[in-house]
Amino acid sequence: MKVTFLGTGTSQGVPLIGCKCRVCSSLNPKDKRLRSSVMIEIQNNNPKQLSEAGNTTVSDSLVFVIDTGPDFRQQMLREKVTRIDAIIYTHDHRDHVAGLDDIRAFNFSMKKSIDLYATESTQQGIKNQFGYIFNEKKYPGTPEVNFRTIENKTFSIENIAFTPILVKHMYMDVFGFRIGNFSYITDANYISEEEKKKIHGSEILVLNALRRETHPSHFTFDEAIKLAQELKCKTTYLTHISHQLGLHKEVEESLPENIRLAHDGLKLIL
Repeated sequence: MKVTFLGTGTSQGVPLIGCKCRVCSSLNPKDKRLRSSVMIEIQNNNPKQLSEAGNTTVSDSLVFVIDTGPDFRQQMLREKVTRIDAIIYTHDHRDHVAGLDDIRAFNFSMKKSIDLYATESTQQGIKNQFGYIFNEKKYPGTPEVNFRTIENKTFSIENIAFTPILVKHMYMDVFGFRIGNFSYITDANYISEEEKKKIHGSEILVLNALRRETHPSHFTFDEAIKLAQELKCKTTYLTHISHQLGLHKEVEESLPENIRLAHDGLKLIL
C-alpha cells in the first residue's frame, strides 16, 4: 500500500491569505500546505474484474481518496492521477468536500460514475452544498456519483477493508479510517477508549495537530503528541496543521523520534 499526503493544512491552508508571518512567508516547500487529504493506492489482485465492470482501462492499483477539499484539482494534477476507484468522506465541512465538482474529469476519462462512501448525515451535507449534482433534471456535464452509505462498522471496497474510527470534532461526529496497518484521523479533539482500540497495532497513525494553543474542535500539538505516545503506533505523522504551529523544520526537530510532521506530497509505503 502506498499513501500520498495530498494536503496537510488546516481549513484555510498555508500560507494564509494576507498573512506575513514567518511560516506564511517561508520559502520552504514543506511550509506550503493545501487542505488535508490522502490518496491510498493498493495492489489490484483482480484487474479483470475492473475491466468487466465497464472501465476502459485496467489498472495494477486500486486508487482511493479520503476527502476532496478545495484544492482537489491541484492535488490530482500534481500527483498525475488518472483514475479513482472511490472517494471516502470523513465529514461534510467545506475544507473536506469543496472539490467534489472536479471529479467530472474522472467521469469523462473513466466513462463511469464515481462511488462516494459517506454517512447519511455527510451525504445530506454534501447534497445541501452541491444541489445541482443531485437535481432530477441535471445540467449537462455535472458530476456523476453514487452514494454508498457507511456506518460505524467495517465495510469493503473492491475487497479492501475500511474500518471507521468514530471521533468527536467538538459536537460533530467525524470518521477516521483504518486500512490495514494505516490509521488516518483528521478534525478530532476527542477519541473514546472503545474507538482507540481500533487504532492499536497500526504501523502508521496520522493525527491532526492544529496548533499549540487550545482549540475547541481540534487536538493541539501537545495533545496529539500525548495521544500518539499513548497509542504506541510505530510512527505517527501529524497533519491538518495551521501556520500557528511554526516552521516545519523547527517543529520537526522538536518532535520525539517516532513522531513526524507530514507535508504535502509525502509518500509512505506500507
